[in-house]
Amino acid sequence: MTTDASKLFQPTRIGDIEIANRIVMAPLTRSRADEAAGDIPGSPMNIEYYRQRSNAGLIISEGTQVSPIGKGYMATPGIYSDAQVEGWKPITQAVHEAGSKIVAQIWHVGRITHPELTGGAQPIGPSAIKPNIVAYTRSGKVEAPEPRELSLADIKQVVDEYRRGAANAIRAGFDGVEIHGANGYLIDQFMRDGANRRTDEYGGSVENRARFALEVVDAVAAEIGAGRVGIRLSPVTPSNDITDSNPQAVFGYLVEELNKRGIAFIHFVEGATGGARDLPGFDFAWARKAFKGAYIANNGYTRDMAIEAVESGHADAVAFGRLFIANPDLVQRLKFNARLNVPNPQTFYSPGPVGYIDYPALDQAA
Repeated sequence: MTTDASKLFQPTRIGDIEIANRIVMAPLTRSRADEAAGDIPGSPMNIEYYRQRSNAGLIISEGTQVSPIGKGYMATPGIYSDAQVEGWKPITQAVHEAGSKIVAQIWHVGRITHPELTGGAQPIGPSAIKPNIVAYTRSGKVEAPEPRELSLADIKQVVDEYRRGAANAIRAGFDGVEIHGANGYLIDQFMRDGANRRTDEYGGSVENRARFALEVVDAVAAEIGAGRVGIRLSPVTPSNDITDSNPQAVFGYLVEELNKRGIAFIHFVEGATGGARDLPGFDFAWARKAFKGAYIANNGYTRDMAIEAVESGHADAVAFGRLFIANPDLVQRLKFNARLNVPNPQTFYSPGPVGYIDYPALDQAA
């Protein structure tokens, strides 16, 4: 095996967070929280999963809903109750003891859910536009219903839910938060004219459609400090039936406004989430220059691509998703250019330890 002294494996700083290397574990929904107890994480299995992957310079947690109505999938953890905060504490402690840093991805799915997942509540969105998706519930696959359009008072309440989620994340021992603004969920729904047909101050113009995202960022930054806040964006992904007529205009404006706020990082999904990287509609090289905080690149990166991205200055760090599922010691494997385990999609969301904490590390494989 050969080692590598690339900058990818060297320490850096992302906002107020110092990290040991520039390899990031991307947020990964695994559906293994204790749903019956109230979407609580922190089982020994959950702790071990994160501990195993603490060779990453930075871990971004799986999406954690900021309210019961923000939940879109079975057995995903929350960050809105005291019990959930207590559940996260041994996870963040294990990550820190292993030498890594971890931020909570705070999340609201908006219209991408079903009342069976939200305790009977009707999904919400910027406009009453039904998404063409199916939700996975205990009853099986069901069509998502038309969401209820948020009132101005509702919007203020949801912004505050993000703020409280960030405060709870710090209480739980996280080093910061990543606001989930990607993949067709609530913040992305406000940004896109395919999901947002409002005629008030939250709809219509680019500035109005970006208002909700920026209000969330401002509330969270005021609560925990801008240097501990990041956001994930996917300007051209079609995930969850999301579309926009001019992503460069709307996300270009958002990037410029985020730069003014001095947040720690933007985590960009370059292309279609989990798919093609070469989709048109947004200039990621421009975004790299326009945003002075850390640029975390994501989507289909290989070892060579990640090394090149950091060495060339295209990115400050690179996030890996599926490779971290199957390779708990991914940093070591990349550093020594070692063979990689292949992830098994059949166990991505299944309950139990199989496909979760049983992938072998290099020493085990040897």
